[in-house]
Amino acid sequence: MTVWNDLTGQDAAIEVFRAAAESAAAGRSGATSTSTSTSTSASPADSMTHAWLITGPPGSGRSNLGYAFASALLCPNGGCGVCPDCRQVASRTHPDLSILATERVVITIDEVRKLVSSSQFSPSVSRYRVVVIEDADRMAERTSNVLLKALEEPPERTVWILCAPSEADLLPTIRSRVRSVRLRVPGTEDVASLVMRRDGVDHELALQAARESQSHIGMAHRLATNDEARRRRAETLDLALQVVTVGDAVRGAARLLELAGADAQAITEERDAEERAAALRSLGVEPGQPVPPALRGQMKALEDDQKRRATRSLRDGIDRILTDLLSLYRDVVIVQLGAGLELVNEAIAERVRKAAADNDPTSTLAAMDAITDARRRIAANVAPALALEAMLVTVAESNRQAARKG
Repeated sequence: MTVWNDLTGQDAAIEVFRAAAESAAAGRSGATSTSTSTSTSASPADSMTHAWLITGPPGSGRSNLGYAFASALLCPNGGCGVCPDCRQVASRTHPDLSILATERVVITIDEVRKLVSSSQFSPSVSRYRVVVIEDADRMAERTSNVLLKALEEPPERTVWILCAPSEADLLPTIRSRVRSVRLRVPGTEDVASLVMRRDGVDHELALQAARESQSHIGMAHRLATNDEARRRRAETLDLALQVVTVGDAVRGAARLLELAGADAQAITEERDAEERAAALRSLGVEPGQPVPPALRGQMKALEDDQKRRATRSLRDGIDRILTDLLSLYRDVVIVQLGAGLELVNEAIAERVRKAAADNDPTSTLAAMDAITDARRRIAANVAPALALEAMLVTVAESNRQAARKG
């Protein structure tokens, strides 16, 4: 059992990082290298460098791979997965591991300055100091320039690991100073096997979760282990298939917001409770005891961070709903065009086929365009309720046409 075992569908990328960690342990290359390679193929397979960029679609396991690489660098056994160093990386408490995983929409310049400052310290217990930025694409240009200076003059024994959806999400000057490793979307069977192994669910449920999550590893875990998450997703698709009037669209938009809010709350509540309990333990406060006045400022800061995360979680919840709706109409148009591809929503295949038969590809594509427009409007800070209402009005028109044909 090693830190690489829980990664799936990324064999080529894993081999790159495993080889780099082995070369670093053998002292064949230093972390202070100033290599400017921007592709995996541009450097020897076993080379080590001071800055890495892991790119890939949501759910492909970017941060998981980043932390596995961090474990391999910090562990004296190359990432055994069981030693104190590996356990500390897994719990994000290793003294030589610095993490920036913002709960805001953007990473602030102060957060990056603080991270850059911490990167200047020498490792305390391991060979390297590792710095992970999970959402490097959330940095504005001014903020990125602060990071650029640290990458141009890397401290001794400091390794940077950046994660982002694509290379295009970062400044060219950042990209030129990192070694980029691209991940692919894992296969459905690969994700299902991982979910079965991790969560102990049967193959049928794991495969359904992998399909409906569209190989998003985190969402597949959630759908496989949470009945309420599956129910909310099913209600989302049912609502879209039934809306036929403007009134339905308005009520449907309100209900979609409720579903997104409930899903976001379910995700954050458990994490908030765990964080609060861990913070109290670290401060020496026993369960059930009041927080001493001297420590209330720290707990208040934690609560503020959790509130910011709740805001972001709601936006993420809305985006998940739009992704699910897009998968529905993707299935419908596949049936209409006779493409013969696997359906994402195989569990409601009969309803998908009926919707395909009752309508035409033009209307289906119009509904997909409306979903894309809603996503773009919400990203531009249009009120989510208005964006969802406009989307469902277009969907309602498509359903009315189907009803008239029926």
